[in-house]
Amino acid sequence: MNICVIGCGRWGSLITWYLDRIGHRVTLYGRSHSKRMQSFLTTRKNDLLSLPESVALTTELSAVDEAETIIISIGSQGLQALMEELAAYELKSKTFVLCMKGLEIGTGRRLSEIAKDNLDASNRVAVWLGPGHVQEFYRGVPNCMVIDSDDEDTKCRLVDAFSGDLIRFYYGSDLIGNEVGAAAKNVVGIAAGLLDGLHLSSLKGALMSRGTREVARLICALGGDERSAYGLCHLGDYEATVFSKYSHNRQFGESFAKGETYQNLAEGYYTVRAMLLLGEKYSVELPICEAVYHILYENAPPRDVLHELLARGLKGEFDD
Repeated sequence: MNICVIGCGRWGSLITWYLDRIGHRVTLYGRSHSKRMQSFLTTRKNDLLSLPESVALTTELSAVDEAETIIISIGSQGLQALMEELAAYELKSKTFVLCMKGLEIGTGRRLSEIAKDNLDASNRVAVWLGPGHVQEFYRGVPNCMVIDSDDEDTKCRLVDAFSGDLIRFYYGSDLIGNEVGAAAKNVVGIAAGLLDGLHLSSLKGALMSRGTREVARLICALGGDERSAYGLCHLGDYEATVFSKYSHNRQFGESFAKGETYQNLAEGYYTVRAMLLLGEKYSVELPICEAVYHILYENAPPRDVLHELLARGLKGEFDD
């Protein structure tokens, strides 16, 4: 494939490196003022990897014109603005692959919805989701991920083209559930970090059990398959999000609980607002998301919020 990757951050560079490694023709786009992109242009390196000469580098967004497949890996809240920039190119008959996890903060829109709302109907949209950290992929540690799309042919073509010895891809079967589950796991990651920061990591078992059930209820209300909450895009991503030292969301939560500053992007911070918006719209109770929201946005003391969460009405283990 002739592929253009938009976004030169840790995931965009990993995707570029991986797709070049398995034989695709890849161009990496980054903005000219980006420090990461300037590093690649100067040395072809970031703090984790070196890109081979076979990878083309550009600061011209017009590179999308010649690509048959456009992969987007940027902060989820910037997707609408990017799609507005891309509108100038009047792109048709392209395949867009979204390698991001999030929900639009003000609307609750899934990322595939944002893309479709802004693209010509001749284009196809897919998502690339699931567990894994770039540091481990660079070391040759394999993992399993998911590609999903409303278009069956697009999904099958991408799974076939992108599979390799480092990433085993599964065919997604629930775009709604996989996107919501992937976004929501970042909120659970922040909650896990808050527990770590409070020295209450033993509660992560309860967090994983009840958090998954909470997300399953929302997926079902949105018209998805609640079983997706137990798949690779949500529960299957917990190890990388709830426990790993590389998880930005977990580390953000831990730093927040300790009163420390954390500079890296934690998508769950924005996603939790979108989750509550959807919960209210579809009448779904989301107690863990509500707890995280109260702590992050209303400055509620984490220990007090946790106490209130544990003091909720008694119920059976598998009750909603």
